[in-house]
Amino acid sequence: MPEIRIDALLPAEMARRAEYIGERKSEAPTLQTFALAILAGAFIAFGAVFATTVATGASGILTYGVTKLFMGLVFCLGLILVVVGGAELFTGNNLIVMAWASGKVTTKGLLRNWGIVYVGNFVGSLVTVGLVFASKQYTSASGGVGTTVLSIANGKVVFGFWQALSLGILCNILVCLAVWLTFSARSTADKIAAIIFPITAFVAAGFEHSVANMYFVPIGLAIKDFDPAFAASTGLDLSRLTWGAFLLNNLLPVTIGNIIGGSVFVAAIYWMIFLRPSKR
Repeated sequence: MPEIRIDALLPAEMARRAEYIGERKSEAPTLQTFALAILAGAFIAFGAVFATTVATGASGILTYGVTKLFMGLVFCLGLILVVVGGAELFTGNNLIVMAWASGKVTTKGLLRNWGIVYVGNFVGSLVTVGLVFASKQYTSASGGVGTTVLSIANGKVVFGFWQALSLGILCNILVCLAVWLTFSARSTADKIAAIIFPITAFVAAGFEHSVANMYFVPIGLAIKDFDPAFAASTGLDLSRLTWGAFLLNNLLPVTIGNIIGGSVFVAAIYWMIFLRPSKR
């Protein structure tokens, strides 16, 4: 009779699970992967909506750190939906590098998954942007939510390349560590508990997540471009908030940083520790 275990998997077992999951992800049908990626983009956007709503008005009551703490806690909704509900998230899929390094996933298979998932995440984020904008949710709290949204979006397009790259590296180290910890889980509660602290940390610290920014900045751009009267009423200088600034100053360097953070500082290191041939 096989042994029944309820304790968490040990790191070496987690590495083998990560390898197996990466192999399965690379082999999944294109349409299924794309559909799950759209869901992940929407799920992360829901976390972003939750965070901007909670942050509204908090600065007048709470300290900076406590406000960011609450934003991080509620933003966890996004990754919880991805991991527990089942979806394909580009940043978390950087862990497929573990299976790639073991030769179980080809370079073509790795890049295929990343490409499909990245585009799907963007589509899911933009669909959510459209729905949130149409709902006028940003006018809540006498326009306070919209002011928060625009302030966040505006602050994300002013980074220099190396600053955005570094923020992206730091972010996906924590995101991939959160996903890595879920590989030890044997229950839904275990997975949720594993996600909370790393994700709260990256949001509270102000690190940059490419998929989250696919919502945070486009919703600000939608308000600026399609409701200029509201945007003007906030008194914010939005002259630097453009699609070009978003794509070049934020999304490009943050995406590169996310790949480095997840693939090199988490996936490659754990592969070397537990999965390289001499360790097997």
